[in-house]
Amino acid sequence: MSGAAPHTTRIRVRGYHLDLYGHVNNARYLEFLEEARWGFIESARGLEWWHDQGLGFVVASITINYRKPAGLGTDLEIRSAVARLGGRSAVIHQDVVDTGSGELVADADVTFVVVSLETGRPVALAGELRAALGGKDAP
Repeated sequence: MSGAAPHTTRIRVRGYHLDLYGHVNNARYLEFLEEARWGFIESARGLEWWHDQGLGFVVASITINYRKPAGLGTDLEIRSAVARLGGRSAVIHQDVVDTGSGELVADADVTFVVVSLETGRPVALAGELRAALGGKDAP
């Protein structure tokens, strides 16, 4: 994770998250990670700010590593922070941690772009937008 404190989201594993083996289905982790990214986006200036700027997030790729199964009633904490901030794309690193044991359950790197909702095209990650994502603007 980057030097900035990560945004955290807590999720309790429910029965509908489980597969036949009694642990969280791999596809559910993508939903958990998305829920946490929404929280991260909301914490970065609030959804109104993003809407007023006419901006949206588009995921370009996700690389996820499944480290340990999580079962019914497990409390998970998803820690999300910008790991890399480029000119037009960025990467959010997310750790999924079992709060009971402290063990890493899964981790992911999510590459995304910020797009203009009007044009659908990526925008430069500069100025106030870069600051909203936790970066410094280039001189």
